[in-house]
Amino acid sequence: MSQKMPLFTPVLLVGCAIILVSFAIRGSYGVFQIPIAEEFGWLRAEFSLAIAIQNLAWGIGQPVFGALAEKIGDRKSIIIGALVYAVGLLLSAQSVTPLEHQAYSWLVGFGIAGTGFGVILAVVARAASDENRSMSLAIVTAAGSGGQIVGPPLVEWMLGFMAWQQIFLVFAAAILAMILTLPFMRAPARSGGMDSDQRMGQALGQAFRDPTYLMIFMGFFSCGYQLGFITAHFPAFVTELCGPIQPGGVLHGIGISSTSALGAIAISLIGAANVAGTLIAGWAGSRYSKKYLLAAIYTGRTVISALFILLPITPLSVILFSVGMGSLWLATVPLTSGLVAQIYGLRYMGTLYGIIFFSHQLGSFLGVWLGGRMYDIYGDYTMVWWIGIAVGAFSAIVHLPIRERPIAQAAA
Repeated sequence: MSQKMPLFTPVLLVGCAIILVSFAIRGSYGVFQIPIAEEFGWLRAEFSLAIAIQNLAWGIGQPVFGALAEKIGDRKSIIIGALVYAVGLLLSAQSVTPLEHQAYSWLVGFGIAGTGFGVILAVVARAASDENRSMSLAIVTAAGSGGQIVGPPLVEWMLGFMAWQQIFLVFAAAILAMILTLPFMRAPARSGGMDSDQRMGQALGQAFRDPTYLMIFMGFFSCGYQLGFITAHFPAFVTELCGPIQPGGVLHGIGISSTSALGAIAISLIGAANVAGTLIAGWAGSRYSKKYLLAAIYTGRTVISALFILLPITPLSVILFSVGMGSLWLATVPLTSGLVAQIYGLRYMGTLYGIIFFSHQLGSFLGVWLGGRMYDIYGDYTMVWWIGIAVGAFSAIVHLPIRERPIAQAAA
């Protein structure tokens, strides 16, 4: 009676489009670090705190929008998220003080939550068949990397002839345009879960009492720390600390003549490598233990980050780091979200994964804010970088005891 469902569905394609635009905007914020700080004469920590607040608001908003989608419907929740996102960008374009940027970052962060992984992954997971679910989640996650590929270099190019305020207005128009794609997102009704008759409060209580849920929560923290810090500070890090680009070299020959351009391209390279890494993670997640794959990813990040900071920072090392870290960048997302669906079911996946994602965004907040704060104190990012290496090693270890069986089977 069962029939094979196609991998690419309208729900998957629309989800990819929304995630791509949302993450193109979010992923380009690090490129604004130096232009905005120089225009207003701010310390590095001022705009860094705005990005950090954005990440924290994203984390707080993720379970809120997940629960909202389960109450009023996915498309209505996404519309609210897009509207909040656009308002935050429009207000940020008019901001001239650090406090204004930091205040409006709450709106931007909530907007990212409403158009980001928590809502979209839950919809896609329900629309996918069991055999396609892991790969579908990986494809949507890879679309986020697609946004990261085009966002930073696009902003770097636009800054050559537009003020950053005008770019924020373009961003607002782009995210509002995504609302036009929602009529094609017709997801199936919610069903299944730990217990199809179970209420949300019961599902949350059962998950909170499960040590596995706590371990997933703690493990996702380091992912957020590393991604938040690198997205917000790596362009500036490369601009200031990387060795010069030699005239006549390969990079110079393709138009990358400054370390600031290399910094923007580095974020794009991370996104490009992550497309392949995430798709491979999605493929592997349907065949191998997700917890061991996650432990391997965090171990790889730890080794790559340690080697990068210990060796001289050159254009070549920046490219190698970007490709290596990029291949492991968002590979954790389909595996972590897939682990939540596998253990706790699909019925309340949006809310349960949203709470897990809050840990990710706590890490992002800390990584972004500490990056700016410690730069102002010490004049470099070395201490923040080593903290990221330490929490990455912790995450590799904490995933090992996770129990991967569905919670109903474990109880039986």
